[in-house]
Amino acid sequence: MNEPGGELRSILATDCGSTTTKAILIEKRGDEYQLIVRGEAPTTVEAPVEDVTAGVINAITEVEELAGRKLLDNGVIIKPQNGDEGVDIYISTSSAGGGLQMMVAGVVRNLTAESAERAALGAGAIVMDVIASNDKRLPHEKIERIRQLRPDMLLLSGGVDGGTTSHVVELAEIIAAARPQPRLGIAYELPLIFAGNKDARELIKERLEDMMSLEIVDNLRPVLEREDLMPTRHKIQDQFLEHVMAHAPGYKKLIEWTDAPIMPTPGAVGEIIQTVSDQQDIQVVGVDIGGATTDVFSVFKNRDTEAIFNRTVSANLGMSYSVSNVLAEAGIENVMRWVPVDIEVGDLRNRVKNKMIRPTTIPQTLQELVLEQAIAREALRLAFEQHKQLAVELRGVQQQRTISEAFQQEESGQSLVNMISLDLIVGSGGVLSHAPRRQQSMLMMIDAFQPEGITHLAVDSIFMMPQLGVLAQVNTEAATHVFERDCLIHLGTCVAPIGVAKEGDSCISVEIHIEDKQTIKEDIPYGELRHYPLGLGEKASVKVLPTRKFDVGTGRGTHIETEVTGGVVGLVIDTRGRPLAIPTDSTQRVTKLTEWQNALDTYPN
Repeated sequence: MNEPGGELRSILATDCGSTTTKAILIEKRGDEYQLIVRGEAPTTVEAPVEDVTAGVINAITEVEELAGRKLLDNGVIIKPQNGDEGVDIYISTSSAGGGLQMMVAGVVRNLTAESAERAALGAGAIVMDVIASNDKRLPHEKIERIRQLRPDMLLLSGGVDGGTTSHVVELAEIIAAARPQPRLGIAYELPLIFAGNKDARELIKERLEDMMSLEIVDNLRPVLEREDLMPTRHKIQDQFLEHVMAHAPGYKKLIEWTDAPIMPTPGAVGEIIQTVSDQQDIQVVGVDIGGATTDVFSVFKNRDTEAIFNRTVSANLGMSYSVSNVLAEAGIENVMRWVPVDIEVGDLRNRVKNKMIRPTTIPQTLQELVLEQAIAREALRLAFEQHKQLAVELRGVQQQRTISEAFQQEESGQSLVNMISLDLIVGSGGVLSHAPRRQQSMLMMIDAFQPEGITHLAVDSIFMMPQLGVLAQVNTEAATHVFERDCLIHLGTCVAPIGVAKEGDSCISVEIHIEDKQTIKEDIPYGELRHYPLGLGEKASVKVLPTRKFDVGTGRGTHIETEVTGGVVGLVIDTRGRPLAIPTDSTQRVTKLTEWQNALDTYPN
């Protein structure tokens, strides 16, 4: 690490993904940090190489060649920077080997077990199952489930501090009876983190200390009214490094190379989303749609105006390995409603199955692209629905209730996701970042997330959010400079009134004044998409007056005046209503979809 107080001149960062290892070089030029070059190479955790550092060296070698400067000396990263050689620090994230797979257990499914699930997801884990005292499974079924799944780590929670200990001890006995074996071989003890009632700690130790690597942290739900997830999240990441990563091929060496702890890739993406939200005081939703999973991250303010971070992973919604699951969960009709051509259902099914058995293929024709983007809309929509269900105000807080009442009733918490207060949506993943035209990415995100009021949209250009997330732990300034300057591609702003009316009814009047250019005044009827060019960095003052049926964030029929920022697409005004309705009649549907796509010039003729 460079000297305390010394200037950080250059940063090398890698992200070891399940298939590709990506490396980026960041340097300070003048007062700003900038991305210089990016390289990638296949990840090497499987035979014949079985050493993750080989892929890392290959990716860094590509960066060396592109940057035209020496970074390696006989396979060792040169640190600190000396003249034009080497870098000041090296950092990394990883999801190789399938990422961090966890099981969580809690006393009440909708209280402590849900808090434990949020803690694990926020740390970058895939939650394989949630076991709770009241989940209606018999003890032997729970034991069998734990044995069958072979997680990398377990998280046990339950009980408020000073409350009853019997239920959480019962869960510990079930885990002890299961004697779970770790996924990555038998050479180490399986980590178990206890983050429950502090009065139960000794009882938990008696039952689990001899058979597992037991770690005890502060209760993640010390009282019903409050969650304290950070100690648990930090401990999960520590254990991930110490136990799980240390036993993956080559990671011991990689850990010695890095100047900051290696973070699970999704945990690092969460860090940069939180950093940006905190620095700009905005509410953000981020999404990463991959081949097998879709991760959704959000920062929304609760009633006490405290910023709450949530992450969910939809492990069965993806664009290649899981594409058939998207079709099954969404239903054929929901996918077809986004397709502006008539297509046989059998043909659609065959194309989806082909994608699943050939996951690395990309669309070769316009029709294949349209179908892929229709499926992406549904994957994003379903993942966001799942996110809303977990990103909730604490359950059981509004009413005074005993723990026995909590067992009896399913208490639904109020979702924190409030689309009218959302400032920014960031999209990431191949189908969004690499869409042939940026208009396609913007329309996919508008259709899937249905933003309300005034929302800015952006995509991650080359998926460097993980490296920037771990960099935010070391140097926040460098991470935010590069995030804003090189990582984000600003698409533009969407203005969308809430409400429903008949096609062609009066909806809103707009007045758009673009700096030093022109003023546009228009009445926009219900059911339309309108596009106004507004370039990167350009600003426009917009006045929107909705009719009495519609609301743009200030109440029905109340006008709003604000400044909006452009992007590579520009300003989009969406009067198609919220919730968005698409005609069910096949001919009408094709006509409307074509009209909307033409408005944004999404698929040029």
